[in-house]
Amino acid sequence: MKTLIITALFSSMLLMQTSIAADIPQQDAQPLSKIVRTLEEQGFSPIVEIEFDDNLWEVEAYKEGEKRELKVDPISGRIISDKKDD
Repeated sequence: MKTLIITALFSSMLLMQTSIAADIPQQDAQPLSKIVRTLEEQGFSPIVEIEFDDNLWEVEAYKEGEKRELKVDPISGRIISDKKDD
């Protein structure tokens, strides 16, 4: 019984570490400050929220008074998706 509990706890810890590691940009990713600066230079301002998920930066920002939802590649800094945010 002890072995089963220890195995279950160890498995849970491994899964937790994997999910945490997945939410960290790759080592060759551009600094977030550079990505923010590039987005601002493209007219996205203010930037109101940034989150790293599914290996992309998810950014909520305004452009020309309209709220946008962006997905940005962390390595190239290129906008992968730009949608109107309701």
